[in-house]
Amino acid sequence: MAKTIAVAEQPGTGLQQLKSLPERLSSFLKDVRSEMRKVITPSRAEVQSTTTIVIVTVFIFAAYFWLVDNIIGRGIEALLHRLTK
Repeated sequence: MAKTIAVAEQPGTGLQQLKSLPERLSSFLKDVRSEMRKVITPSRAEVQSTTTIVIVTVFIFAAYFWLVDNIIGRGIEALLHRLTK
């Protein structure tokens, strides 16, 4: 249904599309300008706190995956050692 509406709203010929290009471009640029007015630059303190959180989280996940990898690796080594005896 939505696809039908979208197709029906588009101009039919290439010439009509070419004629509507400046209007569509102008509308697009107005929308971009409107959205850019809503953008807020974070403060230095916000950037530092989120960076710290990301770095700490990365180290926690790294330690977790290292631990799980070692446990699984030692388990597989023990299993292979018992199977080859």
